Amino acid sequence: MKKILEVCLSPDLGGLELYMKNITKYLNCVAVINKKSKLKNLFESENIEHFEISKYSFFKLAKIIDKEKIDIIHLHWTKDIPTVVFAKLLSKRKPKIVQTRHMHMTRFKSDFYHKFLYKNIDMMIAITNLVKEQLEKFIPKDIRPKIETSYIGASTPKILTKEEKINLKNSLNLKDEFIVTIVGRIEEAKGQHIVLEAVENLRKSGINTKALIVGHYMNENYFNNLKNSYPNDIFTGFISNPTDFMQISDCVVLATKKETFGLVIIEAMKCGICVLGSDSGGPLEIIDNEKTGLLFESMNSKSLYEKLIMIEKDKELKEKLALNGKIKADDFFDNQKQFEEIKNIFLSL
Repeated sequence: MKKILEVCLSPDLGGLELYMKNITKYLNCVAVINKKSKLKNLFESENIEHFEISKYSFFKLAKIIDKEKIDIIHLHWTKDIPTVVFAKLLSKRKPKIVQTRHMHMTRFKSDFYHKFLYKNIDMMIAITNLVKEQLEKFIPKDIRPKIETSYIGASTPKILTKEEKINLKNSLNLKDEFIVTIVGRIEEAKGQHIVLEAVENLRKSGINTKALIVGHYMNENYFNNLKNSYPNDIFTGFISNPTDFMQISDCVVLATKKETFGLVIIEAMKCGICVLGSDSGGPLEIIDNEKTGLLFESMNSKSLYEKLIMIEKDKELKEKLALNGKIKADDFFDNQKQFEEIKNIFLSL
């Protein structure tokens, strides 16, 4: 097997960083993370072999490449491209570079600097077909690396017993309400206000319902405004087990204005819960409308309200969507299958 080095010098801890940690573990390879990264505690607690360097330490990275006899560097955070490229050029081994592109690309990379960088990347893995189309559009053909699409998968969650679900509901003072859940960082672009508005309209229609807002806030003003405007709904703050909260829900909504992918949808589908997603970006490649979930008009609370009414009034439809969604997620969006796919991509280089 070729020797892989996973690199992510991002200081944050979100989906991209956790994905890098999980693939490092699956491939049983070495990783390089930022000294100040929030990943540090996870790598240490899970005993994952890793090095810690500063953000632009390409000399140190070059030494690690040679010492560890690395064949392929796999990077995730776009800001790491210069560090990885310079480290490759300084190393004796000159490993191949593969970038998994997690975010949208929105502008042309045709200037001299970007041409130099992309010339030194051997392959890019797009996490959706839309991202692949963007890479083909914005990176000039003469310096464009080979591009593959590989969807991100989710692991199969621990399924709660009936008693565990009742206990969790009791802890939140929930009984027979129709529960609409949104999971993610609390900020305007994620659309929590759209969900809360739609749920408030359900209440006005005489439906016993509550919104469950799971996640930590990024913008305090936005968060406080939501809490003051919607005192009947539940804000859990950050939790480490969001799939437990999904399992006591009637549905999970992804309301982001334009999500690159939508891992939250897949996690909910794997829990056997009905999903709704905004009709832009990643959800279009995950949800088959009215088959494996429902799509609503992005940033339109009236459109979301109409879809929520559909599944609240028709329990059979809700259960059919949930079951079909689970089958699709297990077939197409399983992280074990996806990691094997990545492994095969590396072997082909």
